[in-house]
Amino acid sequence: MTPPIAPCLWFDGKAEEAVGYYVSVFDNSRVVHVDRFSDVGPDPAAPVVFVEFEINGQPFQAINGGPEFSFSEAVSFAIECADQAEVDRYWDALTDGGEPSQCGWLKDRYGVSWQIVPRALNELLRDADREKAGRVMRRMLQMTKLNVAELQAAYDG
Repeated sequence: MTPPIAPCLWFDGKAEEAVGYYVSVFDNSRVVHVDRFSDVGPDPAAPVVFVEFEINGQPFQAINGGPEFSFSEAVSFAIECADQAEVDRYWDALTDGGEPSQCGWLKDRYGVSWQIVPRALNELLRDADREKAGRVMRRMLQMTKLNVAELQAAYDG
């Protein structure tokens, strides 16, 4: 079996801190391996260079690559949430020290972009009744954090 694709996140000296944060936010997440290197090679007392971790079983990598690159909204991670309570939990955790945006998007404290999306949104937007789906889309475009009850009310007319 081919291993899954693992996104690699580039940090400027905060890879280990960021990974610890993500592992605390998401259930079923863990640090798999931490590599520390000095000028002479692997060194347990040296700074962290590379971290392998999992979020909900999805492999990720983090590297302390320096200040050359930063994150942008061009890449984001979508979290499909079962209900409003889950939307609220992830929204609150990931905007702590971060920055909310529009339509369920946010940047966390490390600049990584996330989409916090209730499962109901896709169901409502994909409804065969285009008028109902259109009302949902128009309401969603006015929101910052998505609200399931308000989306449902837009759908219901």
